[in-house]
Amino acid sequence: MDLASPEGESELNKPESELNSIKQELASQSDRYLRLAADFDNYRKRTNQESGRRAIAQKEEFIHELLPVLDNLERASSSSSPGSCEQLVEGVQMTVQQLNQLLRRHGIEREESQGRPFDPNRHEAVAVRKDASQPDSVVLETFERGYRRGNDVFRPAKVVVNEHAPAAGSAMR
Repeated sequence: MDLASPEGESELNKPESELNSIKQELASQSDRYLRLAADFDNYRKRTNQESGRRAIAQKEEFIHELLPVLDNLERASSSSSPGSCEQLVEGVQMTVQQLNQLLRRHGIEREESQGRPFDPNRHEAVAVRKDASQPDSVVLETFERGYRRGNDVFRPAKVVVNEHAPAAGSAMR
């Protein structure tokens, strides 16, 4: 085969043509990759911004629900007329009721602890007391009420737990 002939020249140009085609395909794929990476980065930024806006909106909604409770506390604290002590107590009780309703709307429930067995998953023992009239390891008093969301502890209760003294002679063995 003679490379000087027209057939030989087309044979030589064929690899160069394939190389140019591959280079163009590589440039095209590289461009697609860069565009995809930029699109993903923009998506991530938009998602983060949207998540932040949603969190701010939820906080604002909660604060709007809390403001009437604050208004009632301010009204109760500013009453100074005769007999205002009963009105103050009534106002505070109504405000506590209002706060509990607000918490329930947000899925937070009060946890009753007094008289129940001590549970380290739901209670934080802040003190121990001995009361022979009560069972051992029962909650005698609640210093700070616990709250839950569904079955999950939102805040453990701070409690006083009953601890019976060991029976006489049991420590001697």
